Amino acid sequence: MSTHAAAKRLTAPDIARRKGGEPIVALTSYHAHTAAIADKYVDFLLVGDSLGMVMHGFESTLPVPLDLMIMHGRAVMRGARRALVVVDMPFGSYEESPSHAFHNAAKVIKETQCGAIKLEGGRRMAETIHFLTERGIPVMSHIGLTPQSINVLGGFRTQGRSRDQWAAIEEDARVVSEAGAFAVVLEAITEPLAAKITKAIPIPTIGIGASAQCDGQILVMEDMLGLAPRVPKFVKEFGKIGAAIEGAIRSYAEDVRARNFPGDEHTYEVKD
Repeated sequence: MSTHAAAKRLTAPDIARRKGGEPIVALTSYHAHTAAIADKYVDFLLVGDSLGMVMHGFESTLPVPLDLMIMHGRAVMRGARRALVVVDMPFGSYEESPSHAFHNAAKVIKETQCGAIKLEGGRRMAETIHFLTERGIPVMSHIGLTPQSINVLGGFRTQGRSRDQWAAIEEDARVVSEAGAFAVVLEAITEPLAAKITKAIPIPTIGIGASAQCDGQILVMEDMLGLAPRVPKFVKEFGKIGAAIEGAIRSYAEDVRARNFPGDEHTYEVKD
């Protein structure tokens, strides 16, 4: 028998128990090889519908279909061994009714074997969150700036800049927590509001552009690697991968045009 025990994969309850403890580390991931690299360092990986913009060139997340999320979810699950994997429910896959949401969320869970799903919305999604969690599907909520509502919000704008907006966002956080969400993403909200929500609810808050007052942070991996053409102002670039890739491709192109084909030293010879 092997003396090496397989790494235990983190679960939604494991993340929930981190409330108020060591900060929760999270990144997006869309493919197996980045998932395998990040797996050693993060607590959960989000297969975000941001992949529509980052990988497929859409202008927003709205065109992303469910089957595309499932395909990328499978890839991330093949790469990650320890981190909880959470898959976004794309626009149109859960808003119609709780039963419609359950049908699609169950499909995601069964076909990817991920540990949880994420959906956007506060009070309006409370019934759905309760319906899903009561039927065995762990749910991460997402409030504040919700990209799937971009046409209603009128753009990617920070939420809670005016104190008269606070009550509605605080109520969203309270309601999704009571409905059974194990954690909530707070996107693009002001620091004092993030601090107030984090203190008020019993589940972890995961910030993205919401300050260090949250219980953890998530970033789009390509943003923090310096691979995205435009990086949000709240993101620290921990790498310059885009520049490195461009430099490598430029060098490769120069070699080929000079007939210094890379790998020539390993070409096969014809045997008599």
